Amino acid sequence: MVKALRQHWIAAACVLFVLANALFTAAEFPWLAVLPAALLALWAMITVPDRLLLFIAFATPLSINLEELDLGGLGIALPTEPLMVGLMLLLLMKVSVQRDVLDPAFLRHPITMVVMVQLLWMAVCIVPSSMPLVSFKYLLARGWFVCSIFLMGSILFRDVRQMHRFLKWFVAGLVIVIGYTLFQHSLYHFEHDPAHWVMSPFFKDHTSYGAIIAFMLPFMLAAVGMPGYSRTEKGVAFVLLVILSLGLIFSYTRAAWLSLVGALGIFMIMRFRVPVWALGLLLVVGGVGYLVNRDQITIALERNREESSDDLQEHVQSISNISSDASNLERINRWNSALRMWQERPLFGWGPGTYMFQYAPFQASEDRTIISTNFGLQGNAHSEYLGPLAEQGFIGMGLMLALIIITSVRAIRLYQRMPPGADRRLMTAAFLGLVTYYLHGALNNFLDMDKASVPFWAFTAMIVLFDLRYPASTASSPEQAPTRP
Repeated sequence: MVKALRQHWIAAACVLFVLANALFTAAEFPWLAVLPAALLALWAMITVPDRLLLFIAFATPLSINLEELDLGGLGIALPTEPLMVGLMLLLLMKVSVQRDVLDPAFLRHPITMVVMVQLLWMAVCIVPSSMPLVSFKYLLARGWFVCSIFLMGSILFRDVRQMHRFLKWFVAGLVIVIGYTLFQHSLYHFEHDPAHWVMSPFFKDHTSYGAIIAFMLPFMLAAVGMPGYSRTEKGVAFVLLVILSLGLIFSYTRAAWLSLVGALGIFMIMRFRVPVWALGLLLVVGGVGYLVNRDQITIALERNREESSDDLQEHVQSISNISSDASNLERINRWNSALRMWQERPLFGWGPGTYMFQYAPFQASEDRTIISTNFGLQGNAHSEYLGPLAEQGFIGMGLMLALIIITSVRAIRLYQRMPPGADRRLMTAAFLGLVTYYLHGALNNFLDMDKASVPFWAFTAMIVLFDLRYPASTASSPEQAPTRP
């Protein structure tokens, strides 16, 4: 008997697991069924963490948040976030025993330093937070996004070929979601209202869905003519570009459409080598012009009565409707609430992650809309800038703006000194993807979701690595030989 068990221990273990799982399931504890997947993930973290990161890229668009499934209100996305927690712990253990795991130059880079200061300031804001436990959970979530994607990505992406693979795997997962969404949407004849939820359960609404498609479109455009790609790869990239474009159009996400227009403008600035100081001057002049003519601009916008609809032309025109469009008016309500919250706690804010629980009393009666809520439903500041302002004070918003400004300045200058070739094309795609989110972040905030955080921190890591690879002191060669990505 003992000899037989030794010879067939795998089969015996499988039988015991099946029996135990059946008993636990009968006792209304089904979670034992995830043990094999957990053991496989643990093995991958220890032996092939680079491949696990590529799997995370593929699984991110396909991940499902347990909170959306009403499983005890647990706000964690499966399978990605548990894997990122594991990678964070693995990284911390490696750093504790091997100091040179992370490149010191990467850690000293200005972008990395701003990211680290962001985490530090969030930790400081936990102490005076109105809900310390919520803020601590928020900090943990940001920590595993940064550690697993930004820091671990800096190790994986030392080989530029892995950058291409990471993006290809992410697009592969996203295309599956787009195919599912377009099929579901076709059952409702691509009407406007179903576009808000047909991507469920993979995305909670059409705004986040559209934002992530816009995130990846610059890479797909670059991939169509990427040096080093075969004709087959370029052909596949073109087909995927068409699929992503259809997904974006039928997402009816106006902010995503606008973000691509803004990214195109930034690309033209890079292409024609407009100096950074001139860009800064243009922004200052534009800001002053708005402040001087604010009343006239507001009156003009209030004359727009176009509502969101199935007609794409009317839907585009409704972007500037601040008189009757409920979606636009609710954003203004959330922004004004965030400003009032900041005025009451200007230094530390109300605590990271607390906006949705605290903003209700700060809604003015004249700002409320037919979709306003006091119960934390649909609750965020709809801004990556005003959200930190309300939750972490003016320093929190300042750090977010610093991250964007430093990344943008570095990327624009990097483009000007990089030689033509695959690296510059990939860096440009990564930066323009970030630009779409920087602009989208004025109207929505998704960095607490794996869908947005994974590409955001991955692209940011790529910018840092390219900046280190092509230092300002080194003159670029006239031509970069195509390499096989």
